[in-house]
Amino acid sequence: MEPLPPVAPAEPDSPAAPRRRWFRRFLLIALLLVATALAVLMWRWSAPPAAFDPLVQARVRNGNAPLVVGVATTTALAQVGELLLDKSGGYLSNDVAPPGVFLDDMPNWEFGVVEQSRDLALALRRDFSRSLTQSIEDRDLAEAQPLFSTTHDRWLLPSTESQYRAAIERVDAYRVRLGDGDVHDAQFYARADNLAAYLGMVEARLGSLSQRLSAAVGPTREDTDLANDPTARQSKPNEAPREVRTPWREIDDVFYEARGSCYALIHFLKAIEHDFAEVLADKNATVTLRQIIAELEATQEPLGSPVILNGSPYGFFANHALVMANYIARANASIIELRKLLERG
Repeated sequence: MEPLPPVAPAEPDSPAAPRRRWFRRFLLIALLLVATALAVLMWRWSAPPAAFDPLVQARVRNGNAPLVVGVATTTALAQVGELLLDKSGGYLSNDVAPPGVFLDDMPNWEFGVVEQSRDLALALRRDFSRSLTQSIEDRDLAEAQPLFSTTHDRWLLPSTESQYRAAIERVDAYRVRLGDGDVHDAQFYARADNLAAYLGMVEARLGSLSQRLSAAVGPTREDTDLANDPTARQSKPNEAPREVRTPWREIDDVFYEARGSCYALIHFLKAIEHDFAEVLADKNATVTLRQIIAELEATQEPLGSPVILNGSPYGFFANHALVMANYIARANASIIELRKLLERG
């Protein structure tokens, strides 16, 4: 039997080996700390801002001046806009760096708020601040409304934040002029027809959200686009019946967009309840508006799940989109009734 070859003695580590091991450990620990910090920031930044009382904020902004008609509504728009920009994490829809770029739900929430803010800014410019269709539009609102229409995810100069902040400044300037005592300056007309026109925009916005949320289960729909009008035509006839489905990867996007939209609308309607108190009382419609607000507030309840579930309608798991669609549809049905009531004269 041949003897085994002698084993060569182990070479001692080079002087740089311990330093390399410590460097790798330090790098691993640093990466873990950075990942933990990013996770904490993402969790904090995903929380929406708390609700506020538009009347309280109106008194704070207005100081000792009386709350003339229109101050509550314009304050609600300005305050919601400031919360959008100054909430935890700031405005995230146009972030191009971590951790904001990794977030998905909060940018969709922000988009819902932006859409409702755009609608109210348009109503202020087109209806609330004008006595007749031939009257001159307010100069501050004529600047604010296009600024609110800036693309919501623009990060190049001028950035979305700078444009929205400029819009808020113009809305605030209009609010200040409402109470300056000059009858030839800014005005806010709390009339039934003005409110009905704004509710028409709200109705269309909520109707779209409700349909997109309901489409999470892919319902089959008949073609009702030209119903009740035998002479109506459309450019491209639709198939009937047809299946309409929101892709499962977009369900959470629509869900959070709806939550943001309802968040903003709750504050706007609470302010409108104050500014249009006499109009609503004359129609005995104050309780209807309060019921609409209650339905919308139900959309802001905390989630009991870390993810948006998309179970079948009668399945074992919840379907959060359908629950949200239910509350929005009920609120929208009341808005339709309220608008028709205001239009009767």
